Amino acid sequence: MEFESLPFWMYIVGFMAMLGPLVVLHELGHYLVGRWFGVGADAFSVGFGKEIVGFTDKRGTRWKLSALPFGGYVQFRGDMNPASVPDPDAPAEPDAFQTRPLWQKSLIVAAGPVTNFLVAIAILASFNLAYGKGVSLPVVEVLQQEGAAARAGIELGDRILTVDGQQIDDFSDIASLVAPYPNEHIDVAVERDGARLSYAFTIPSIEERDRFGNRFQVGRIGIGSQSREFVPVGPGEAVALGFTQTGQVLDLMVTGIWQIISGRRSIEELGGPVTIAKFSGEQLSLGWEAFVTFAALISINLAFINLLPIPALDGGHLAFYAVEAIRRRPASARSQELAFRTGMAIVLALMLFVTIVDIAKLSFWDG
Repeated sequence: MEFESLPFWMYIVGFMAMLGPLVVLHELGHYLVGRWFGVGADAFSVGFGKEIVGFTDKRGTRWKLSALPFGGYVQFRGDMNPASVPDPDAPAEPDAFQTRPLWQKSLIVAAGPVTNFLVAIAILASFNLAYGKGVSLPVVEVLQQEGAAARAGIELGDRILTVDGQQIDDFSDIASLVAPYPNEHIDVAVERDGARLSYAFTIPSIEERDRFGNRFQVGRIGIGSQSREFVPVGPGEAVALGFTQTGQVLDLMVTGIWQIISGRRSIEELGGPVTIAKFSGEQLSLGWEAFVTFAALISINLAFINLLPIPALDGGHLAFYAVEAIRRRPASARSQELAFRTGMAIVLALMLFVTIVDIAKLSFWDG
């Protein structure tokens, strides 16, 4: 089987077109909510490191593009650095971030990940509104005779009632309960001729490859549907469905990470900037719809990662604010600086680790 290869420039363009706007929107979430509460900003940077180009607006904010395109930051007034560590030597300016009440600081910090979630929801809702909602009865219309379901006793025409106790209303509901769980036990209840029957078996692990040669370990039980159709939905239902779909993607991310941590999946399934660049270029080659859908997935991923309770990330700040709310006083500037230095070291170590994993997966190592 031959796999499609792409010119190198498409990966670069895809990566920049994917990550750049999402980072800008994330940081704009912080910036705009900060401005709403009257907080000044010293810098708004896309990327880290040395400034490549920039300008200073009339409010004194330096807008710049920096050399390392792996994120960005807003440095608010009174912060020692881009990680929003308070500067103990900074004068108490009235528009400084640290002068704001705890609830305002929390909203400013949460605004970045929330913006990424809203971007994903808006993208998915737009597709729902344009193409409608997929609907298919949970009836087995395709059955692989060598598949796990057939070997367990499931037959053509069976109506799937529950999978692991969860009610199935649409055939597409089954995929999210099967595909992410290869080699795990499953209980399936079906209706046949008015009788309820139950089957228990193990989901086989299947290695699949896409047209670009990317490998995926997924669970497959050998059943399918042929009667899926798309029905129109209104704006309200499209948005509600977008929220649901975003939640499903988030659940899959959490499940996948936990499976890697617990050893049920290989660390090779982790992806860093190289993987994002590779997939961005591939999705770009498939057309704007595939590319924008992938952007929604990456936007959810950015929101999730930033909400992890690691100092230097948004989730780390929120964790500090939660502790401050309980203790009724903030941690000292020194302890915050130490925590955020530690958090930055953890983040950089994780980035280095996933980048090494990324490079090890590249096809030029094969053979």
